Amino acid sequence: MTPTKNNNDQPRAKLLLIEDDTFLAGMYVTKLTLESYQAELATDGKSGLEKAKKLKPDLILLDILLPKMNGFDVLRALKKDAATKNIPVILLTNLGQKDDVVKGLELGAADYLIKAHFMPSEVIAKIAEVLKQQGKHGRD
Repeated sequence: MTPTKNNNDQPRAKLLLIEDDTFLAGMYVTKLTLESYQAELATDGKSGLEKAKKLKPDLILLDILLPKMNGFDVLRALKKDAATKNIPVILLTNLGQKDDVVKGLELGAADYLIKAHFMPSEVIAKIAEVLKQQGKHGRD
């Protein structure tokens, strides 16, 4: 697959969204695509981990409450695997307890966003920020 280019002929960042809520998943994939990202979707933790290993995306947006394998376990597995350990992961979840936030960050998440506290445009801004820190091309 040839990487799609954005307006500045830079390859678009490839993102993987691991989210089981079909409404939210559809909304985020649409929004990411409109913002010139290449977005892939997995709807459970197990397939998300498999897609991450296969696609090696530039960034992963990861829910925690997922079927088949929870997001913490997915994150743990990603960070233990040499092929995926450097992929930044933003946790995007409804779990807002301090213990959950601490656990996510200790496991290696680049950021922890609570769905109810962030508009999609703010999530997109966080993605751009993390990609910029990683030296990856975003939507500019």
